[in-house]
Amino acid sequence: MFRRNRGQTPAATRPTDWRSYDSVAETYDRVRSPVHEAPARDLVAAVAPPPGGRVLDVGTGPGVAAAAAAEAIGPGGVVVGIDPSAEMLRLARARGVRRIAAAQAIDLPFPDRVFDAVVASFVIFFVTRYDTALFDMVRVLKHGGRLGVTTWAGHSDEFTRAWREVAESFATKELLDDAARKAAPWDERLSDPDRLQEALREAGLRNVEVSRREYRTTLSLADYLAGRETSAVGRFLRDMLGEALWTRFQARVEETFRSRFDDPIGDTNDVLIAIGTRP
Repeated sequence: MFRRNRGQTPAATRPTDWRSYDSVAETYDRVRSPVHEAPARDLVAAVAPPPGGRVLDVGTGPGVAAAAAAEAIGPGGVVVGIDPSAEMLRLARARGVRRIAAAQAIDLPFPDRVFDAVVASFVIFFVTRYDTALFDMVRVLKHGGRLGVTTWAGHSDEFTRAWREVAESFATKELLDDAARKAAPWDERLSDPDRLQEALREAGLRNVEVSRREYRTTLSLADYLAGRETSAVGRFLRDMLGEALWTRFQARVEETFRSRFDDPIGDTNDVLIAIGTRP
């Protein structure tokens, strides 16, 4: 059913940089997957794949949304998870995602109109051309199939500000902002519900709906900071500082958090869930 993209270099042989998740995949799965689980279940419920259907999870990471999709469609269905990170795909397989592929969101290695639903959980703002990626996701959808994406709806809270305050004492604000833009160029644009709705409509989807939901999680202070280190700015900062300065940064940020916040931390995340149907 699926074709291999012959022109694509296998993920394991590609050169990596700080933008790659390979080096932080284990930590990311441990501390971030529990944060993503509830939005992933709601995303899958919103696209409502039929029992026994076919679902594509774009940017599957450690397979949280793919696992939710597999539960929704039952044993007679097919879920495929794609991701450029070999380590993330390994974790997705360990989570029970049986069909995985090393691939990007742009130029999907699948024929037209083969999936009943396509989901992209906290992914679309990372791709270099979100419009091209959305067009390709629509291409592989069957007529009447649904595409669903999630994005963060705002990032400024007291924990983020405290972490960034310490980071900016080790690197300039301009450097950190530039790293964030390079890793997630559409983060700000697609965190706006009107612009997100417009993006899905321009991709050719109909009956586009965007809802905003709030999710609350509780993390130990250590796990919260470990999650911050897996972020784009965290990975950039570690790469830039080197191990000696990075160790100093870790000590400083932990001291700051323990002096200001309780342990564990109760964190609230606002999420946009956008759904559209291929005519």
